[in-house]
Amino acid sequence: MSKFYNSAIIGNKNIVASYTKFGELQRLCFPEIDGRQFVDYFHTGVKVNDSNIIYLHEDINNRYSQKYLEDTNILVTNIENTYFNLKIEQTDCVLIDKNVLVKKYVIENSNTIDLDVKFIVNSKILAGNLENFGSRIIDNGIIQYNHNYSLSIFSDKTLSGHKLNDVQSVINSAVIEDKDYIGMSNEIAISYDLGLFHKNEKKELYIYVYIDENSNVDEKLNQFSNLNADSEIEKVKKYWNDYVVDHKKIKLKNNDTEFYNKLLEIYNRTILLFPLLVNYTTGGIAAALEVDENREKCGSYSYCWPRDSIFITRAFDLLKMEQETELFYNNFCKKTQSENGMWEQRFFTDGILAPCWGYQIDETASVIYGVYNHYEHTKNIEFLEDNLKMCENGAKFLIEYVENLLNIEEEDFVKKELKEKYKKSFEIHKQVSYDLWEMNEGVHLYSLSSIIACFESMKKIYESLDIKDEISRLKKEKRNNLVIKLNKYIVLLKEYIKNNLIDSKFKILKRNLNDNNMDISVIGAVYPFEVFDASEKVVKNTIDKINMTLRTYNSGYLRFENDNYMGGNNPWVITTLWMALYFIKAGDIISAENCFKFVVNTASDYGFLCEQVNNEDKDFKWVIGLGWSHAMFIIVLEELLNLKK
Repeated sequence: MSKFYNSAIIGNKNIVASYTKFGELQRLCFPEIDGRQFVDYFHTGVKVNDSNIIYLHEDINNRYSQKYLEDTNILVTNIENTYFNLKIEQTDCVLIDKNVLVKKYVIENSNTIDLDVKFIVNSKILAGNLENFGSRIIDNGIIQYNHNYSLSIFSDKTLSGHKLNDVQSVINSAVIEDKDYIGMSNEIAISYDLGLFHKNEKKELYIYVYIDENSNVDEKLNQFSNLNADSEIEKVKKYWNDYVVDHKKIKLKNNDTEFYNKLLEIYNRTILLFPLLVNYTTGGIAAALEVDENREKCGSYSYCWPRDSIFITRAFDLLKMEQETELFYNNFCKKTQSENGMWEQRFFTDGILAPCWGYQIDETASVIYGVYNHYEHTKNIEFLEDNLKMCENGAKFLIEYVENLLNIEEEDFVKKELKEKYKKSFEIHKQVSYDLWEMNEGVHLYSLSSIIACFESMKKIYESLDIKDEISRLKKEKRNNLVIKLNKYIVLLKEYIKNNLIDSKFKILKRNLNDNNMDISVIGAVYPFEVFDASEKVVKNTIDKINMTLRTYNSGYLRFENDNYMGGNNPWVITTLWMALYFIKAGDIISAENCFKFVVNTASDYGFLCEQVNNEDKDFKWVIGLGWSHAMFIIVLEELLNLKK
């Protein structure tokens, strides 16, 4: 299955679905964004008079237009078959409080002759070789099921035909007939006879897709027997309209330009996308809806990286999503922290360790930095108290890392405890860590900067708590000793960076100890970690080199020199916005706005931001609806607007 690009995403807290620009349901994930992906394909079509099947998503005579209902996660696709002059308006909507995808069809005969129309659904469940799926007919529909899950497809119309086995032998003719009521295939077809359409006549059809565990399914389906689909769609519309209004914390001034309208579209779509990325049980935040399950081009995307999430939770806070931020730190981060205090590379959103390929020190440092960053936003001291132990354990792990890196031999209580309890953990290479982009192992400027920022955050956490807490003398002494050590290691790390990660000849920042390839990640030392000031000469020199080596002729920025991922020659949204943040810090507002304009002008038709932008035509490239890209957009937007206050 190679479904690398989607056009639109809809969903609720349990179901996330994606679509092509032709209205084809591409993915259907449950019970969270990185849960089971059910759809191998879900094709809908019509048989008109004696025709073969006319697929709604693909026919030479079809014309398409598509849009979201304003400020919602409701998708409308208009399909016009010019051969039969048949118009179909398809509305896709996931109900807010039910695990149901509603597909509403308004079908109109614009021909001068009557048309006899049958509607066909051809559904194939995505299943592994050892996974057994079955199917069985129910009133007005069918259930596809395995041991754990069921996917029910039903309608407000009477079922007129079905096929449970060998579907491909009949699907083209659209003559759907079968003697069996139950079968053992993961592919089915069902049909509904909509009857004769007279000239200019319209009819409506509702197809419902219900996903749940495979237990008491028939009983559960009874709750939908009197479902008023139009009323439910209106509820969904109101829910998302209200959600956008409630989370528009950043106020934009309407100047009624094409650029403003595009910017507003991205802003609103970000608000609508973010809740679809969150696992509301655990607080895990998916980087994106999966695009590459089979890892044909990458290591997959629908996982939670703690590092990405500090940018996303910052954006959450700017959009009045503080509850989601606190669920991430209070629940997910506690759940996923290793016994030795570190966080691994990435996780499923339910908190289970995901497939990884290395160790990244910045994942651990980022969480502690993010905790204090959220506290600065809310001033919620209880939040700090709840996460103090977690942060202390993470800081102790990072102290051990720094001591290994700098060959510091201090047999204090922290090191003794860690070495005795977690000996094997520290037998991993002393300094080896993957970089921000997860492609190079070594000692990296971004990683060390994240540790410095983490240590600074840990000190501020203690300062904030000391104002409120009355603690024992022994505990106070332990805190003071740790702060002394943190201060010492901050100085030593900065000295290490000065001696090892600044090119002595050209006076520019180096990304690691191993090469001189320029890399946008060095900007992390300026934002967010503030190890260097934007006005420092070494930073300005570095920016000059970045502009010479990584800036494309379209004003976007590559990740690093000699990048080979997905061709390596396309600018990234993240890196371009990162440069905007640098320029804001440096007071170069024109350059910052140019970076921001590049991102706004290259967004998708519906306001989604991708991972990369095609350098030739400025169209989207690779993952669409990337949480980190949208987070950086919100952060830059806030910073730019603050300058104009």
